[in-house]
Amino acid sequence: MASSSSSSSLALIWLYHVFLSFRGEDVRKGFLSHILKEFKSKGIIVFIDNEIKRGESVGPGLVKAIRHSRVSVVSLSPNYASSSWCLDELVAIMKCREEVGQTVLTIFYKVDPSDVRKQTGDFGKAFDGTCVGKTEEGKEAWRQALNDVAGIAGYHSSNWLAHFFFILPCGY
Repeated sequence: MASSSSSSSLALIWLYHVFLSFRGEDVRKGFLSHILKEFKSKGIIVFIDNEIKRGESVGPGLVKAIRHSRVSVVSLSPNYASSSWCLDELVAIMKCREEVGQTVLTIFYKVDPSDVRKQTGDFGKAFDGTCVGKTEEGKEAWRQALNDVAGIAGYHSSNWLAHFFFILPCGY
């Protein structure tokens, strides 16, 4: 892979073209398999969380994969906020976007961007359930990441793939 310099002047080696963040129970069987098939046909190297090696620490492994991906694609779905794992992953993605200028694409899969931004509706109920017993600092980090990612011009799940190939930098 090619190396790239970031806005913070750190040299990064891209190990993956794309890091996918998703809630498996919502998208794994249909939507995700279609995405992976399309990416594979285009020669795009994708990291999904089942690529973490046995014995490797999951948290740092994911952060490394996020930092070494050219693009993060966040698929926000009805149950995304019911997973502290997904929310922690999103915080790491948004931190990487801020620190190294990583491109983040948002897919709204059966959710309204306003519900994500404000944590309202069914998405908000899922979020509230995940927040039970968590620290205020952790909850605020999740809220900020959700607000920020929902503020990125995103795509409806039915038409985002065509846009992705247009946005992906040449020579990915």
